Amino acid sequence: MRYCVPFLFMLLAGCGAKDVVVVYSPHGKDVLGDYEKLFEAAHPGVDVQWLDMGSKEVLSRVRAERNRPAADVWWGAPSTMFAQAAREGLLAPYRPTWADKVGPAFKDGQDRWYATHRSPLCIMYNTRRYSPAEVPQSWDELLEPKWKGLVSIREPLVSGTMRTFICAMIDRAPSEDEGIAWLRKLDAATSDYLESPNLLFDHLKKNDDHVSVWLMPDVVLQRDRNGFPFGYHIPSPTPVVTEGIAIVEGAPHPERAREFYEFVTTQSALIHQAQAYAKLPARHDMDRTRLPAELTEQDFTPMDIDWNRFAAKEKEWCGRWEREVRAAGRSRP
Repeated sequence: MRYCVPFLFMLLAGCGAKDVVVVYSPHGKDVLGDYEKLFEAAHPGVDVQWLDMGSKEVLSRVRAERNRPAADVWWGAPSTMFAQAAREGLLAPYRPTWADKVGPAFKDGQDRWYATHRSPLCIMYNTRRYSPAEVPQSWDELLEPKWKGLVSIREPLVSGTMRTFICAMIDRAPSEDEGIAWLRKLDAATSDYLESPNLLFDHLKKNDDHVSVWLMPDVVLQRDRNGFPFGYHIPSPTPVVTEGIAIVEGAPHPERAREFYEFVTTQSALIHQAQAYAKLPARHDMDRTRLPAELTEQDFTPMDIDWNRFAAKEKEWCGRWEREVRAAGRSRP
């Protein structure tokens, strides 16, 4: 069951030995609501409590609760954020039963996080207005004059997805300064920064001439599950976000945390997540014939990114974006 934050902590403080598992996640109410029901059906008497928030907010909350953890499982966010949390001692070691089914790039060397999905970034658009050939075909085409004022994006600093995009645009540039200059041009073309994914989706539904940057699986989910008139184009190369899962250090319900961790990462669960939410599994032992063709037949090139360097520079680069791009943009006449 989902609770507002103050009530959740009041409940946790007073529930004593109540059999619960608390999940922090940016996966959204559709995924979390479904897996609340599925896990509770498989584990009668266990109450799944979840909080849906941006990836950066999850990391900030886990940091704030270091001395008195409230969460058991952190499910979903770019791997760079899990790597940062691991370095800060915020994640507990846990080796899942399928640990050998992902390569070294998709797990922590000390078992503090493992990859669940791989999600390419894309250009999202409203199919009532545009065909695939009419939208920007590359990241640089977003800066063309005809798109000025027609770009709307998620508020970046609270979103792991958009932080990845910002850093990727800096990382691909010949120099950091040139990457910041590119982002200034994007900011000048951007008319709206939306506070949440749901507000972004509603905005693009109502403003059908706007385009955005987001995760391809979420675009497919909104199209197929919620009926939004959305399409996507994946530029090549594109950043591909590796999403992860971890148990919080000092989790108040460690046994249930391990059960939930395993439950949502079985082959059958990952196939369900691929079919229902367009999430491409990171595990290499999946039967690809059971995965949607839309996921397995995509023709795009992943951006070549040194993710260790990326994680080390993320805070600095996002700080530069806030000071030199967003703040400067607000001061423009």
